[in-house]
Amino acid sequence: MDRPARELSLLLTSPRVAPGLLSAAAWQALGAADHVLAADPSEPTPGALAAAGVEVTRAGGGTPAQRAEELLGLPGRVVWVGSPDGDPGLAEALAVQLPEEDPPSLELLVGSWDTPGSRLLDAVAVMDRLRSPGGCPWDAQQTHASLTPYLVEEAHEAVEALDHLDEATGPAREHAIEELGDVLLQVLFHARVGAEHGEEPFDVDDVAAGLVAKLVRRHPHVFGGSEVEGPDDVARAWEQIKEQERADAGAAAREHPLDGIPAGMPSLARAAKVASRLGRDGQGAWLDDAAAGLETDGDAGAALLRAVLDLRARGVDPDRALRHTLRTVEAAARERSR
Repeated sequence: MDRPARELSLLLTSPRVAPGLLSAAAWQALGAADHVLAADPSEPTPGALAAAGVEVTRAGGGTPAQRAEELLGLPGRVVWVGSPDGDPGLAEALAVQLPEEDPPSLELLVGSWDTPGSRLLDAVAVMDRLRSPGGCPWDAQQTHASLTPYLVEEAHEAVEALDHLDEATGPAREHAIEELGDVLLQVLFHARVGAEHGEEPFDVDDVAAGLVAKLVRRHPHVFGGSEVEGPDDVARAWEQIKEQERADAGAAAREHPLDGIPAGMPSLARAAKVASRLGRDGQGAWLDDAAAGLETDGDAGAALLRAVLDLRARGVDPDRALRHTLRTVEAAARERSR
């Protein structure tokens, strides 16, 4: 089949992919082009093309309408190398000015795609800009200590948003995305602060590298040759690997299954964690008896502990269950007051 006499290809590339890493179709189009234009040939992608022997010409016009007129007026095969900002208005201008007689064929040519997680690079770049000279004065003065309350607050708000995610769609989804983004912001913020202070600074790459190494190390049934029969096997192996990590790091082994539970955890969540640890240690029955004895002795908190144990036995997360109940009561109280 003969190719059209005139062709115009709009080459789209991801700014999160190294310049020059283009699809085969993109390189074929560039190799066959009579004219290759870009708004700024010094940008990374046009620069990479020039280094590969592709002649890239600077567009004469500065507005979308002017660029559209220039592109549509060129003969033969034309490739427009998209700008990092996506060339707002250019596609619309091309549609308006496209001639009715002998129009060129138009195509959107995808040269590179974002890989999963690529937008995290944008988040890191924005955080760096905010924290750098000329950025935000408030962000610049923050420390690990000043940011910690926000991390706790955002974590609780994310939990609340995720609880609602199962109840609705649309706004609930957007709210969950926003709140998880706020938690991610705190991680990026602490990593950026860590890169600036201390005798042994760390940055977001150190955080990510440590996480990857931990996940691989603690999942030998996925990344190694181990085999498991189900989630219970995974949980047991996870705890064994954690203890081995502590030993390899020179830390003393935990003398008791309750060692390491944060004292600052909310009491209800901490009670569930205590029950989980003792249950894995074979002390579940003892804890039931201990809670019953404390309740008999008039210990006010024992009734709450007994409720936690009962809910866990039924496979219910006590903290989440109480949050749901409180939301129901609060909604009913507000409705009653109207």
